Amino acid sequence: MTAAALRAGLIGLGSMGRHHARVLAGLDGVTLVGVVDPMGDKNGWAQGAPVLSTVEELIALGVDYAVVACPTGLHEEIGLQLADAGVCALIEKPLADTVEGARRLVDAFESRGLVAGVGHIERCNPALRSLRSRLEAGELGDVFQVVTRRQGPFPHRIADVGVVKDLATHDIDLTGWVTGQRYTSIAAHTVSKSGRPHEDMVSAVGQLSDGTMVNHLVNWLSPLKERFTSVTGARGCFIADTLTADLTFHSNASVNTEWEALRAFRGVSEGDMIRYAIPKREPLLVEHELFRDAVRGEEADICTLRQGLRTVEVAAAVLESAASGETVRLPGGPRPDQGQKS
Repeated sequence: MTAAALRAGLIGLGSMGRHHARVLAGLDGVTLVGVVDPMGDKNGWAQGAPVLSTVEELIALGVDYAVVACPTGLHEEIGLQLADAGVCALIEKPLADTVEGARRLVDAFESRGLVAGVGHIERCNPALRSLRSRLEAGELGDVFQVVTRRQGPFPHRIADVGVVKDLATHDIDLTGWVTGQRYTSIAAHTVSKSGRPHEDMVSAVGQLSDGTMVNHLVNWLSPLKERFTSVTGARGCFIADTLTADLTFHSNASVNTEWEALRAFRGVSEGDMIRYAIPKREPLLVEHELFRDAVRGEEADICTLRQGLRTVEVAAAVLESAASGETVRLPGGPRPDQGQKS
């Protein structure tokens, strides 16, 4: 017998919400029963689902879970409403706009035994999923460095947070996720050139719990859109382009030298390059399939709220470092819930 379809709701019909509505409307085993947006649905993005004005109206319809795609500043309030009503939730990243708010959300859902996740969609990018699997299999050997660049023009849809919370949280989360490590320190500089109260460029250098060095460059000031992740290790370098979902491996070759004084230096030279052929499914669809399975009680590798909290903590440390000019230390050790299935 086929299991009854899960009843899902959506809160927010903005630039991300409309894509969530599209995926939810066609997701196997799920029925989109209602969408909340006080502005209505003048563009027809709700896929025919009833458009409601309040979260209370959505809860009254009887939903198994809801996707929270409203502005970051509302995540805590709406998430707590859903938790109080016993509704599971997939909350867009970042989990909350403050560390304290993120902690309250973690406590609210965990204390009630509810499934909840954070929409860190880069975890579902085909290139990064393949990269993570290859790192876990030891294909790179010891990891030395993770470098990310995420830059492009200013997105006018963003009004409530700066580039650190909106964009850099992608890179913070994916770095911890692919390596299985936690940040132990971060030093950052930010600038604001667009006339907004929030920062629009950040450069950060950090270290992970196993000693891996990390470098992040993120901005809203470049006409060039770039989504670049490289991981360098003992056997070479992986490069992931998450715009095209391509993954490339550049292998090390040995360097032979006849200069006696330099023979002690174990350098590398350019070796073979491999561009992997990998299946390229839509990341948002994969994210929804994983969360649907988690709500059903099946094993599914979602981004937990506790992992989302850690990302908010690191983002706060980035802003603290930029404001103080000092390196900020964070509690280290492997991520306690790395690899947990929810």
